[in-house]
This record gives sequence, C-alpha cells and structure tokens, in this order.
Amino acid sequence: MTENSHESVPSRQRKRFPGISSRAYEHPADRSALVALRRLSGFDTVFKALSGLLPERSLRLLFLSDSVRVSDAQFAHLNDMLRDACYILDLEKVPPMYVTQDPRPNAMCIGLDEPIIVVTTGLVELLDEEEMRAVVGHEVGHALSGHAVYRTILLFLTSLALKVAWIPLGNVAIMAIVTALREWFRKSELSADRAGLLVGQDLKASMRGLMKIAGGNHLHEMNVDAFLAQADEYEKGGDLRDSVLKILNVLPRSHPFTTVRAAELKKWSETRDHQRIMDGHYPKREEDKDTSVTDSFRESAAHYADTVRTSKDPLMKLVGDIAGGAGDLGGKLRDRFTGAGGGGGGTAAKGGAAPSGDATDGSEGTWRPRGPEEAPGAGD
Repeated sequence: MTENSHESVPSRQRKRFPGISSRAYEHPADRSALVALRRLSGFDTVFKALSGLLPERSLRLLFLSDSVRVSDAQFAHLNDMLRDACYILDLEKVPPMYVTQDPRPNAMCIGLDEPIIVVTTGLVELLDEEEMRAVVGHEVGHALSGHAVYRTILLFLTSLALKVAWIPLGNVAIMAIVTALREWFRKSELSADRAGLLVGQDLKASMRGLMKIAGGNHLHEMNVDAFLAQADEYEKGGDLRDSVLKILNVLPRSHPFTTVRAAELKKWSETRDHQRIMDGHYPKREEDKDTSVTDSFRESAAHYADTVRTSKDPLMKLVGDIAGGAGDLGGKLRDRFTGAGGGGGGTAAKGGAAPSGDATDGSEGTWRPRGPEEAPGAGD
C-alpha cells in the first residue's frame, strides 16, 4: 500500500463526493475572490516560479527535520483520517501531513507548489477522533480550494507592497488591501469549516471541536446551545458603540471569532445547499473553468446585502434603515449610538476587547485563529 493511497479508510460509512468542486462549499465572498483569481491565466504560475523568494522551501525542510510525518508507521490514525478526507472530497493527491510539538492547539495548510498540512500536539491531544476528523477535513478543504496557493501569493504581494509604504499615502492604500485580504481570509475559514463538516458528517463533533478551541477540554462544563447563544448575544447585543468595537476587534484577525464560526456552520448545515450536496447534487470540478466571474461577484454582493437585511447587529440595522430610506436618520443615529430610546439601545456589552494574540497576517489556512508568530515555523 502506498502512502498516498486512498485505501484503508475508517469503517464508519460516509458519503463521498466524486469530482466535487470547492465551489460547492465555499462562502460566497470566498468563492468570488477565488473564481476571479483562477480566471487570471498564469497568475499563480508566475508566482510559483518565484517561490524561491518565499520561506516555503525552508518550512518544508523544517517540518521534515523537526516534526513527525504522518504515515502508516507514525500517527496511523491521523493518516487514516487524512486519506479518508481526501477520498470523500476526491482530492487526487494526498498532501503530506506533519505533527509538530507545540502545546497550543493549531493546524495549518501551507505551500505554493504542493500544500502540506501541519497539526500541533496540543490539537491532537485536545480533540477526540471525530472532532479531529473535522479539522483534517477543514485543512483538506483549504487544499482543494487552493487557499494555500492564493493566500501565499497575495500575502507575498502585500509584503512586497509594504516595503514601499513610505511613499505618501502608500500606507493608507496598503492598509486597505490588507483589510480586504483579511475579510477574504475570514470567509475562507468559514468555507473550510464547511469542508470539515462534509468530511466528518457529524455536526455535533464540529461544534464540540470549536467549543474546545474556545474553552479547553472541559466538555462536561460546556453546552452547545449555550455556546451558540453567545454568538447570538454577540451579534445583537449593545448599541452602535459596541458595533464599532466589534469591527475594530475583528479587523486585525484572519479568522472569525469561534462562537461566530460555530453559529455560521450550524446555519449552513440547515440550508438547502448543504442538503443538496449530501444528496449528491453539487457543482463539479470539470465545470470550474466555465464559472462566470460576474455571477460569482453577484452572488457575493447578494450575500452581503442579505447579511445587512437579516443582521441583528445595531449598526447593520441602521445601514438597513438607511438603505430603506427610513426617516429621522439623525435621531436614529444619536439614539442608537448613545443607547437612548427604544430602537436598538440597551446596555453596552461588557468586555468588548478581543483576547490578545489573535491577529494573523501570514498563517496559511490555520484552523485555530492564531497569529503568524504563534504558528510553528510560519513567522514569515
């Protein structure tokens, strides 16, 4: 049996999705960006040729020399999960996978030429088998979508542009690019969470894994419904001041907050799109080249419009009022920002500051919202 074989998959029967396109599970904003990049013929090829300028080769050597490569002989249960995930998502070439000694739970998918997956011992020790299966599926989803390639390319371009940030107004332009990239990064993580659910096919396990990332290995002290209620409280709580704080808290991050990820995944699991995939109806990889960029951007715009329309966040409600031509906007803005009146007021949420250490600029496809300085060997 070869190491990259799809044989010897775990015994529990799971549905397989032959030829599935990553478009099937990608978040609309993530999908529109990827479709546009894929249509730029030769774009990634040029930068693959420049991979010697990037730390990828160094990272590969680092993990090969100082981590444990998953195989039939080492971490065999993880190797089974990896082959199973690739079999389910029909990823032809199984990416190399490494376990690296680090007590912080983390996982990532990196690489230009060929993606590699890295998980930390902290993550392996924290999660049970079904929870870990969702994480492996998450990283395989990154590989299938090409996130590792496109993220590395865009981060390289951003890094290059930062070197000329001394030019007048250059820093303003760069920060606009970085902010846009992080918004896409956050949506790509939601895409990968969906891939993890398609692989694990166990929503409860996905929820447990996210709860453990947020609160540690204390499941007997946690409750999924209460955890999801936190996400609802986070979205609709407070006034406009809290809405602004939410934006400021999330801007430096490449990942959504954990409760938000859990709520988004549960919401997607209940959609017709998810059910159609499970029934075997999904876009195929062979159709990717014919995908319309315009249609993808239209879907993305529609998603954001729907988000504004249905959001419980005070600021999003105000935006919806403005879009709907609501009167007395000055009064609404004053009341909602000060918490006065009856429309969207209430007590400001306490503890608005995000935990430190979650800003990520360069960690590729990490499952946990860690910063580049925290990702093993991925400081660049």
